[in-house]
Amino acid sequence: MVTDHAQLSRLDLNLLVSLDALLTERSVTRAAERLHLSQPALSASLSKLRIHFGDQILARRGNSYELTPLAVRLAEHTSTALESARRVFETQASWSPSESTREFSIYGSDYGFVTIGRAVSALAAERAPGVRFRFMLHNPTIVDDALSRLRSVDGMVIPHGHVTDMPYTDLWRDDWVAIVDDDHFGSEELTMARIADAPWVLTFQSRTAFTSAARQIQQMGVEPRIAVVVESFLSLPHFIVGTDRIGLVQSAVIPTISAVPGIRVVPLPFAATPIVNALWWHPVHGRDPEHAWMRELFAEAARTLPSVD
Repeated sequence: MVTDHAQLSRLDLNLLVSLDALLTERSVTRAAERLHLSQPALSASLSKLRIHFGDQILARRGNSYELTPLAVRLAEHTSTALESARRVFETQASWSPSESTREFSIYGSDYGFVTIGRAVSALAAERAPGVRFRFMLHNPTIVDDALSRLRSVDGMVIPHGHVTDMPYTDLWRDDWVAIVDDDHFGSEELTMARIADAPWVLTFQSRTAFTSAARQIQQMGVEPRIAVVVESFLSLPHFIVGTDRIGLVQSAVIPTISAVPGIRVVPLPFAATPIVNALWWHPVHGRDPEHAWMRELFAEAARTLPSVD
């Protein structure tokens, strides 16, 4: 341990910033512009990094550069390390929300952003106008690696059933409904027979990424005929309008998706299990008073949302 600390103390941690820019831009010129440094200064940093890692980091291929295999492995660790360092130096002995300029980063879906994200942003604007929120779209890879990802962000808004063994606070409950094209579907009710026969547009359909209602349909012995998979709830109607396809969305986004001409909301022919949306975070944030304030803000914002019983 002493040896590790001694090695770290000899490193210029500013090189981490240079490394992140080089890995992102894949160009000394563009990385220098991003950091507002001269090209010779960043070239010197690249030379030091090459000596430290014993690797070229950027390898010339024709008129451009490529990341070496080692650089590809470093890319994710570098951004995580930078975010962790930023959090260390943002921490203050005393903290006032009204005077803070902290940025909170949250993973979620577009459904989460237009519901709880919008409500949280409105509350923060009233009480802590300098606080910023960065809402970032998750994907199956991020959710599968939640333990690691949540170390470097403040939280993830996602229903129960995808993340486990993490602290969380329940936010609001929601229901599933189906959406169809008005002209193709007609005035009939949605039946299990129609569910079995019609093509579907589903979201996040994989072994670990799925919607609970689609999984419930499969558990009832019906395998939906999937025409399209899209990792966005708000874009779903655009893959249904003008077709005989069916999709599943949450009740809370009905006002948003109903703005798409030709889309009609229809009830499901079975009792879909309600969605329990929650904010999840890594235990490392547990004692952070700023993070605790953010969690309470989410809980308060959730109380303003319609919630099923």
